[in-house]
Amino acid sequence: MVTYLRHANPMNHHHRNPLALLTPTMHKVLERMHRAQKIPMHAMTPQQARAAYAGAADVLDIAPQATERVESFSVKARDGFDIPVRLYAPTGVKLPVLVYFHGGGFTIGSIATHDALCRRLGHLADCAVLSVDYRLAPEHKFPCAQDDAWDVLQWVASEGAGLSLDTRRIAVGGDSAGGTLSAVCAILARDAGIPLALQLLFYPGTAGHQDTPSHHRFAKGFVLEEPHITYFFEQTLRSAADRDDWRFAPLDGLRADGEVADLQGVAPAWLGLAECDPLVDEGLAYADRLRLAGVAVELEIYKGVVHEFIKMGRALPEAAQAHAHAARALKQAFSR
Repeated sequence: MVTYLRHANPMNHHHRNPLALLTPTMHKVLERMHRAQKIPMHAMTPQQARAAYAGAADVLDIAPQATERVESFSVKARDGFDIPVRLYAPTGVKLPVLVYFHGGGFTIGSIATHDALCRRLGHLADCAVLSVDYRLAPEHKFPCAQDDAWDVLQWVASEGAGLSLDTRRIAVGGDSAGGTLSAVCAILARDAGIPLALQLLFYPGTAGHQDTPSHHRFAKGFVLEEPHITYFFEQTLRSAADRDDWRFAPLDGLRADGEVADLQGVAPAWLGLAECDPLVDEGLAYADRLRLAGVAVELEIYKGVVHEFIKMGRALPEAAQAHAHAARALKQAFSR
């Protein structure tokens, strides 16, 4: 099922001025952000970028939802590192669980920056959410984030029952780089025989090269700018060869045998894409590849909004729509 909100040509790449695609409210938000920004993120150190992102994380986000049970603890990674996680859940019920990976180009973002979103999704979908603080680049380069994400998912599958989680009903989800991690985990889970109910992908990064039309069309002025993407890639990748690894680029990256990742039999997918986002084309292409592999896909394209819009719920009605659609997809997947 494909839904284009505000029915128009979803990929109108021939529109003369891409800024004209923005909703009036989105336009105002971007103008405010532009006036407030002093130093572009790609000119900062990763530590400065993290602090700047954390400081601005709740400015446009919805207020955090009251949640009955919030527990912070850690899960052991394969190298012995303690990966911080935070569980949000109603009390006393064996609940399905969404394992959530935050966005931020593998370089910025945290459990804290995505706290309101995780609370909201858990509340609307009536499920537990386990938010994961995987290790960030450049201190921990590719594939550390992928390994941490997979280690936590395996732990949930084997040990989650001890936390009153229903390990027969697990979903993975994330935004941007977190969407990449979710897609990768869905493939690994299929290979490991761990059944997943859903992969919930908000504008995921799926390609290793910034060469689609939308990367050029929305390269400047739409929050996630071309220099930001290049900056994030430079922080996380060990070498240019990593761009072509399927664990970084599940759309077109290659496995060790030189073949693209086989998507047959992975979990059903829900994708929520932003129309005015450099990553929109690779999100569409990933949805197409999943469908070609026989995977059930539900796709929503939110018209006139940009990357990161799901964390702008104070200002954008499209954020609330996306939260509701994602939660509905989770509820349906968990009830199958």
